[in-house]
Amino acid sequence: MRVKFCGVTNKQDALNAAALGVDALGFIFYRNSPRYVSPDVVEEISMLLPPFVMMVGVFVNHTKEEIIAIAEQCQLDLIQLHGDEPPELCLELPYRVIKAIRVGDPEDLDLIPKYQGVASALLLDTKKSGTYGGTGKTFDWGLALKAKEYDIPLILSGGIRVSNVSRAISLVNPYAIDISSGVEKEPGLKDYQKMQDLMRIANS
Repeated sequence: MRVKFCGVTNKQDALNAAALGVDALGFIFYRNSPRYVSPDVVEEISMLLPPFVMMVGVFVNHTKEEIIAIAEQCQLDLIQLHGDEPPELCLELPYRVIKAIRVGDPEDLDLIPKYQGVASALLLDTKKSGTYGGTGKTFDWGLALKAKEYDIPLILSGGIRVSNVSRAISLVNPYAIDISSGVEKEPGLKDYQKMQDLMRIANS
């Protein structure tokens, strides 16, 4: 199972996660997030990571120019759009794009067809009014199974942690899982033991 740890804010957490065999690291460039990290810090991290660890930049309603400038500075591999970005932006960016969709009820899945053929994958996160993610809450994974019918790689996010990751994988069998608060001591700081335990379960 492919695993992405999101909300990484510092060098030590990034290196620890890489040593544990994580597939991707997510860096949040949305200033209103408690897990915001500056491009300068991510640029430094990018020079220290071993090969084959993907670097994903998380953006919320940034302009195309802002995204490209940060992506170039930080040597990002993928762009994750976590706001209200239109499908056209996915096509305009010279990077592969993960589009996040916040899910609360079946009608939210109606957005998926708009991103078919323009996004490399969809990330399903828990919908909560007034926030763009990072809720630490799960949503109805039956809706994730419904989303798989659209035949686009699916990344499952929202409230995944050591206690429920095995069930998430066995029930949904997503392309990948994305974890942030589930492997944290506090917002923006990872817990090594939780990361280790989660990787052990995901790999088994």
